[in-house]
Amino acid sequence: MHCGLATGFAHQGGEHGSDADFVRNEVANLILADELGYDSVWITEHHFSDYSMSNDPLQLLTYIAGKTRHVKLGTQCIIVPWHNPARLAEKIINLDILSGGRAILGFGGGLSAHEFAGLGVDQNHSRALYNEVLDLLIPALESGVIEGEGVYGTIARSTLRPGPVKSFAGRKFCGSLSGTSMHAAARHGFGNMVLMLPQRGAEAPPNQYREVWQEEHQDGSLPPPPMLSGNFYLHEDAAFAEEQGQKYLARTMRAAVKNYHLDSPGTYADVTGYEHYEKLMLDSPEAIDAYCTQFGKSAVTGTPQMILDRMWELKEIYQPQGFFPHVHFGGMPQEDAVRSIRLFAEKVLPEVQSWEAPTSIDECFAEAAE
Repeated sequence: MHCGLATGFAHQGGEHGSDADFVRNEVANLILADELGYDSVWITEHHFSDYSMSNDPLQLLTYIAGKTRHVKLGTQCIIVPWHNPARLAEKIINLDILSGGRAILGFGGGLSAHEFAGLGVDQNHSRALYNEVLDLLIPALESGVIEGEGVYGTIARSTLRPGPVKSFAGRKFCGSLSGTSMHAAARHGFGNMVLMLPQRGAEAPPNQYREVWQEEHQDGSLPPPPMLSGNFYLHEDAAFAEEQGQKYLARTMRAAVKNYHLDSPGTYADVTGYEHYEKLMLDSPEAIDAYCTQFGKSAVTGTPQMILDRMWELKEIYQPQGFFPHVHFGGMPQEDAVRSIRLFAEKVLPEVQSWEAPTSIDECFAEAAE
């Protein structure tokens, strides 16, 4: 079973020194993951706030590629509507070349109004951009030739140089499987990245993606098994883990409410494709406090064995090909982040890696290398 490490570059009001120090520490944590035996590292994309200070995951991963030897390098996620498809293809190819073919691609659609505005992208076009950019990008990553016309503009037929050196089949995932994005993901052969896991006692949502996949492919095939993420707080003291995990997960949600403007009713009322987010609005400080506190109580926390028990339960529910958990989040201090990364590597990682998986993402890397 593949098991990696994810980070959201979650500053989130913690005491981390300068922004530059924080980014250097987060990158150092991912380089440490290579030394400790994690199978992959994953980086988000966000802009203009301390919710997540990773504004260019491909650039960061390309730097990490030069400092590591073994970890695969995943994006969780590239926000498709924010990118010119030709430039995005070039960055992905550079990462794959310089890492020796270790790139894993995760794509998402984006939500935060201030990020679209700051990048000069009309959020009303987001859904169309997501579909049209992927329809241009994914074939180009296989053929090395890009050409198209759509909401993103007109791109003349051009040969990508340097061109791709390996197929990306089996190492493409989507982290925003809803509505039309499910059809685009299925059409291009993506696996699902399950980013928000059900907590104990909650049922997993029905697997709509399988139905959409079969509708798109019409050949009786099934989508690739998913990759599972989620937030886990582990400590040798279970009570302490519960207290701290709830605190940091509540802080994560409070930062998310602010970042996604869920405290500002009306933000998405007239934004095409995002109107339903108005139903999630929290219209008072008391409502925000109550929601974040309750969300924090759903944290997956405990001793290493308790974390293993929960991961086994999730394995049985989802039959995944791998995990990429966040074990530091919510603005956790650097020393606590390193402690958590090391403890997971020592007490949890070897056991998870010993589990059988129906399909392993590592198999596609072996095939690509042949």
